[in-house]
Formats: sequence, C-alpha cells, structure tokens
Amino acid sequence: MALSPPGARFPASLLHAAATLYYLQDATQAEVAQRLGTSRATVSRLLREARERGIVRIEVVAPSQQDSSELAARLRDQLGLAQVHVCAAGPPGHVPDAVSPVLAAALAGVGLVRDDVLLVSSGRTVYEVAQRALPTLPGVVVAPMVGGQDEPEAWYQTNEITRQVAVGIGGVPRFLFAPAMPGPDLRSSLVSDPSIQRVVDLWSRARCAVMGVGAPPLLRESLPGFVPTGEEPLRRAVGDVVSRFYDADGVEVLYDGAQRLIATPLDAIRAIPTTIAVAYGAQKVPSIVAGARGGYFNHLVTDPSTAALLVAATAEAVPPEDA
Repeated sequence: MALSPPGARFPASLLHAAATLYYLQDATQAEVAQRLGTSRATVSRLLREARERGIVRIEVVAPSQQDSSELAARLRDQLGLAQVHVCAAGPPGHVPDAVSPVLAAALAGVGLVRDDVLLVSSGRTVYEVAQRALPTLPGVVVAPMVGGQDEPEAWYQTNEITRQVAVGIGGVPRFLFAPAMPGPDLRSSLVSDPSIQRVVDLWSRARCAVMGVGAPPLLRESLPGFVPTGEEPLRRAVGDVVSRFYDADGVEVLYDGAQRLIATPLDAIRAIPTTIAVAYGAQKVPSIVAGARGGYFNHLVTDPSTAALLVAATAEAVPPEDA
C-alpha cells in the first residue's frame, strides 16, 4: 500500500477529484464542495494541497507567448472552420463571463436584419450565455432547434432559452410547444399541427444558429432522460448537437427512437449559412473536433485553454508544409 507523503492531510484520490472538478470542469469552489459533500473552506485546502503535492501544476504564460488571435487562426485552419473566436483567459468557473462578449461580437458580425431567422439550441452553455449581454438585433426571429425536455434543469427548456435570447437582442420569439422525444402516436399528431409546422419551417429559412456541443454521452453528468446511453450505438458517440449524436468521424449515430426526435436534422444544420458553436472544457475536445469534421458548425467560440487542447489534438492531422 502506497503511503501518503509527510504532512499530507487528504487522500490523493480526493485531491484529484477536487482538482478535476475545479480546474478541468470549471466548477466553482461552492459547486465542488456540494459535489464532494464538504465545505468550501475544505475545498480551498484540497486545492492548495493538490498544488503542493504536484497533482496540479500551474503554468503562467506571458501574453506574448499565448496570443489569442494566433491561436484562433491556427485552430481555424486545423479544424477547417470559417472562423474561431477565442476569449480572454479568466479564472475557472467564470468562462461564461469571458465567452459571452466574444459570442456577442461574432453574432453581431453575421449581419442579421429584421425577419431573419436565428436558431438556438438547448444546453447549459447556451443557457448561460443567453442570460448575458447580446447584440441588439431588432426584429430578428428567434426559434428553438429542439423540443423541450421533461428534465428539472433549466438548460433543457429550449423555449425559455429562446425567450431570453429574443429579449436580449430585441427580437421576436417563436416557441416550439412539443417534447423533444414524443411517443410515436403523439409525434405523428404534433408534426401535422400548424403551430409546430410553422416553427419547423423556420429551420430551413435560418441564416444563423447558436448551438452548444455536448460532451461524449458516457462522460456526461447531465443528459436528457430519453437518451438510451446503454445502447451499443451510443457507446460510439463522442458528442452531439441538438441531441443528435455523432461519432469521431462526425457521422450521425442513430439509436432506437432517434427517428422520433423533434430537432433540426443534421443536414439542415449544415445548410445554415452561419452556425456558431459555443463550447469549452477538456471533456468537449473530442466532441468539438468531430462536430467540425461533420460540418455541424463553421464558427467556434471557446476559451484559450480549450483552444490550446484542440490545437494539440488536431496537430497530427495537419500535413506539414512543403519544404
């Protein structure tokens, strides 16, 4: 049995768990305390000891060494995207505050005008940025990309996210009064309903979409209840947009019941002129890479640490320049 070093107060496994939640999953100290069943003061001590024992290694990089515009340009080329937007570095747990103004600038640059259609997905990241400052886009129609879900978390309620975005930009919301995964009989009735069809028709008219990118389903802490994670096909999935899952090559992964999903089809997403993915975090690196390969977004908004991980993950796929 391995012995703890002299002066150690906590088991290494507990230090690793706290450090992973705080530094890699962007949890606040309060959230870490809740997850681990301890106090915030104890979490502070856990993080300090994790640094002292080398479980966490922090590197301070001078701005000249980590130019965000150069990082964004390199990642854009490696992922084959139209544009990558990298926010300023910030403390863990505050990434949404740093990402939001960058998303706002990217959205303002699309050139949306009155009666243009902007689609929004569900998901925690989109829910968080929807509550922050957005550009003024008067008269733009905002519509959901997926039906609502019978889950307690607010970020699964796409109509509410749609309302928040519409209020933020001064636009016009259109709501989708349908569950994401209805039963066969209910789905047949819903898709023929005129109020549902009016929203579905907007999917093919959209000029822009703002989406979150889901982490690999087997690693997710929060996942819609209708997703059958035990099914073999989903074990190959590395990510999703609007609850449509795909593998490492960006190919859609179908599962039993997927044909009943009320959500923008992936082919329709590819046809939208500007698709902006907002995603960050180490767990989402394979999801972002595969989503770019599948062509599900052509703009990416992220933070410096995720951008650096993505550059490293995709560097081998980029052929060397001719001598």
